[in-house]
Amino acid sequence: MTLGPLEYTVIGFDGNRFDGTIADEISRVVDTGTNSLIDVVIITKDVDGDVVIVEFDNLDDPRFAGFAPLIEGLKGLLTQEDLEFIANDLPQDSAALVLLFEHRWAVRIKDAVAAAGGFLVSRETIAPEILKIVNAEIQAEETSA
Repeated sequence: MTLGPLEYTVIGFDGNRFDGTIADEISRVVDTGTNSLIDVVIITKDVDGDVVIVEFDNLDDPRFAGFAPLIEGLKGLLTQEDLEFIANDLPQDSAALVLLFEHRWAVRIKDAVAAAGGFLVSRETIAPEILKIVNAEIQAEETSA
């Protein structure tokens, strides 16, 4: 089995207020087969800057209970160095949910490209700030139409 393209997403929560309620929406994406989860980690940084990294195999914590069906088969590919790098950018008194996704929708496309002798030249994710501007422009056009 080969993996499709991988992407990690870091979702921040002010005041270390991660409560796990977003698990349902993440489950929907995984259940459709669009993406699969490869790794899930929570990072907290307190007001003094002390960092705690928690793998989601600790399901005794009620914040993680909604993720129970999602963690079966995680491959745990995020390294300690990856997580420390992410933690460095995390503001004090906050938490971050780190999700490493596999883009399952792209696996067959990747195989077809390789079979045709093609190769990936570039792949970028549009920054959230740019996406916000584009979405506002689209909404303005739809409103004026």
